[in-house]
Amino acid sequence: MIAFFICICISSIGQPKDTRKLDRYFSVLDSAGKFMGSVAIMQDGKIFYQRALGFSDVASGKMASTETRYRIGSITKTFTAVLVMRTVEKGRISLDQTIDKWYPSIRNAERITIRHLLSHRSGIHNFTDQPGYQNWQTRAMTEQQLTDTIISMPVDFEPGSKMSYSNSGYLLLTYILQKIWNKSYGTLLNQHILKPVGMKDTRYGGKIAIENNDSRSYRFMGNWINSPETDASIPAGAGAIVSTTADIVKFADRLFSGKLISDASLSQMKELKDNYGLALMRFPFFDKSGYGHTGGIDAFMSVYAYFPDTKTAYALCSNGATLPINDISIAILSSLYGRNFEIPDFRSVTLNPEEIEKYLGSYVSKQIPLRIAFTRKGNKLISQATGQMPFELEAMGSHKFKFERAGILIEFKPDSNQMLLKQGGGTFLFSKE
Repeated sequence: MIAFFICICISSIGQPKDTRKLDRYFSVLDSAGKFMGSVAIMQDGKIFYQRALGFSDVASGKMASTETRYRIGSITKTFTAVLVMRTVEKGRISLDQTIDKWYPSIRNAERITIRHLLSHRSGIHNFTDQPGYQNWQTRAMTEQQLTDTIISMPVDFEPGSKMSYSNSGYLLLTYILQKIWNKSYGTLLNQHILKPVGMKDTRYGGKIAIENNDSRSYRFMGNWINSPETDASIPAGAGAIVSTTADIVKFADRLFSGKLISDASLSQMKELKDNYGLALMRFPFFDKSGYGHTGGIDAFMSVYAYFPDTKTAYALCSNGATLPINDISIAILSSLYGRNFEIPDFRSVTLNPEEIEKYLGSYVSKQIPLRIAFTRKGNKLISQATGQMPFELEAMGSHKFKFERAGILIEFKPDSNQMLLKQGGGTFLFSKE
């Protein structure tokens, strides 16, 4: 249930729907085995692009399709927030109502509000950060067991004083919704969101079922290794929904077009403080600005965003990747909004030690306060920024190197003793000291 962000702010140009280059981009990822998953793009309520790559189940060789379902992790939080806002609109709860009515044993419960839980400002410690969490995350847990865990944890800060991402708050919101309505979270989800939107390929919780078009998730360790499966009882309304990218963009379109909650409720969800609203983050892309959320559970990673000015939504779900998902999001949005993006070349180049010598030394930049030292280990170039761990760069030819996991591209200019570092859409010039 992790979170990550796209942060690029410059100017933008037109918005063609020519997705041929995007198709080539995904074909390269697919042939290199860099990404398994699915993507969908919707505009004006209609899906105009879908693509699926890799396997939904490696062991059986079952290929992914656009109907494959993925665990979407913390994107679930937006669904939970919508259920809370609908409950507010029905007069059953207030955003500023404190939680001591339901959980008097939680420290500061008399000052922690529903709004605090939604915006990660409660000060309740994140239970998934607890030591030993990995030892029990695959086992079914009861509400009592999980609330006892939350009650036993220390307080991180005073309610409302700061923001710190916490799955504990959304777990409590799950239980509070069930108590208010006397219905299960799954029933509320079906009644208020899935059926009205027509999300036939989305469900809450349950074991992964390959025969029902679910996907397993994988980490790459020389080959794809199946990740342990977190029991759905543990993330609950913080991260237990299973869906397709097509269903996610449907949800986003209906939410931001006012078909699920009122404009007033949506405005409150979009009101950001410390870069987070009520289960919404801002997604800036050049002169465009969208809202959405990210998710990660086991080895699944996901992201969706909606851009109101063009009425466009995209969703990306992955069950295995060896490159940053953020890079794929940037390629999708670049294609969508007519910006240039690079189709990666995954061919590696082997250099001899003498060739590497020309790159060695320390480099500094006037653009960012960072010093990067390059050293050699055999025929490998090693990079280490000040205060960070060293990492091995992969040669790409023509003075170019990459560190794929962080989305870093480095291009040396030996004749001028300079180096360009590219990451997250930014380009930074460094000079050798």
